[in-house]
Amino acid sequence: MLALEVLFWLCAGLILWTQLGYALALAILARLLPSAAGPPGERTQRSPARGGAGRSSDPPFLSLIIAAHDEQSVIAATVQNALALDYPRERLEVIVACDGCGDETAGRARRAGADLVLELPRGGKIRAQDAAVESARGEIVAFSDANALWEAGAARALVEAFEDPLVGYACGQVSFVQGTPGAGNQEGVYWRYELALRALESRFGSITAGNGAIYATRRDSYIVVDPVMGHDLSLPFNMVKRGLRAVYVPGARASEKMVPSLGGEFARKRRMMSHTWPILLRGGMLSPRGYRPGYALMIFSHRVLRYITPALHAVALAANVALVASGGGVLYTITLALQLALLLAAALAGVLKARPLLIARYYVLTTASPAAGLWDWLRHGTTASWDAAEGTR
Repeated sequence: MLALEVLFWLCAGLILWTQLGYALALAILARLLPSAAGPPGERTQRSPARGGAGRSSDPPFLSLIIAAHDEQSVIAATVQNALALDYPRERLEVIVACDGCGDETAGRARRAGADLVLELPRGGKIRAQDAAVESARGEIVAFSDANALWEAGAARALVEAFEDPLVGYACGQVSFVQGTPGAGNQEGVYWRYELALRALESRFGSITAGNGAIYATRRDSYIVVDPVMGHDLSLPFNMVKRGLRAVYVPGARASEKMVPSLGGEFARKRRMMSHTWPILLRGGMLSPRGYRPGYALMIFSHRVLRYITPALHAVALAANVALVASGGGVLYTITLALQLALLLAAALAGVLKARPLLIARYYVLTTASPAAGLWDWLRHGTTASWDAAEGTR
C-alpha cells in the first residue's frame, strides 16, 4: 500500500510541477529577482568578442529564409510580406528554399520579388534551410514558415536581440489565427500559456524551445543538425551548450493559421513528437554537459517531464485504481474521480462543443501525442520531409 501511495503521489506531483508548479516558481522568482538576466536585446558591457551585430548607423545585413514544399498557394503573399518589413531594403535579402517542389512555388516566389530562389531536391526542411544559409549573405539569418506573416517591425525587433554579443538565437512571438471559427482547436489557450513561460525562461537566461515561424541566429553561430531534428528544439539548447543565450523576443510578432480541428492538432503534434524523441534521446538534450544547473532544471521541468507526461498519467491512474481497490480511503476515491472526470469530459467534447469540454479534450489529446510520436519513431523512424498541416494554408 505504501509503495502504491508513493508511486501515485510522485507521478501526480511531477505532472503538477511540469504543468503548473514550474511556471509558478519562475513567476515568483521573477518577482523576487526583478533584475535577473534582463530583457532580450539589453545592452551589455561585455566586449563583442563573438563578432556580434553590434551598434552601427545601419542595422546588420539580414537574410530572411523561407523553406517551402509545394506552397504555391501562399508563397507570393509570404514573400511580399517579407519585402514590406520595416527594414532597409538594401540590408535585407529574401531567400526561398524550395524543397523538391512539384508545383509553381519557385516561379511565384520569383515573380513576388524574392532575391534568391533555390530549387533543391527533396531533402526536408532542415536541409533546405542549410542550403539557404550556405548561400546567404547576411550577418544574421532569420527563418520563417511559408505560411507565416510577420508584423512590420518584427525583423528590427528580432535583430535587436543580437546587440547582446552573448545572444546566439532569438525567436519571436507567433500567434495562431483560427481560420475556421468554432472548429474546436484550443491551441491558442495553450500557446498563450507557453509564451508566458517562454518569457520567464528568457529572463532567467535561455529558453528551452523556439518556434518555426519567426526566429534568427547569427550566421557564424548557425548549427547544422540531423535533418529529422527540427530547429525549434535543437537550436536553443545547443546554443546554451556553446556558451550563448537563446532568447524570446515578444516584440517580434508573426501570425499563422492554426489547424482547425482537434483531431488535426493531434496529428500535427504527433508528427512533431516523432521528431522530438530523436533530439531527446540521441540529439544531446539529455546530456547535462554545457548546461548551467538552472538551465538543466528548466530542461527537465519544461521538456523532459512534458514528454513523459503520458507515462506519468498512466502510472498515476493505475496506482490510483489499485489504491481504491485495496481500500485506500476517501482521498483516493476523490483523486480517481477527478482523473475519470477529465477523461469523460474529453470524450463528451466529441458531442458537446462546450469550451471546458474542448479544453479537456485538447489536454488529453496533446498529452497523448508524445506517446504516439514515440511509437511512430520506434516503429518506422522519422522522415526528414514534411507536408503542410491540415487547414493551415
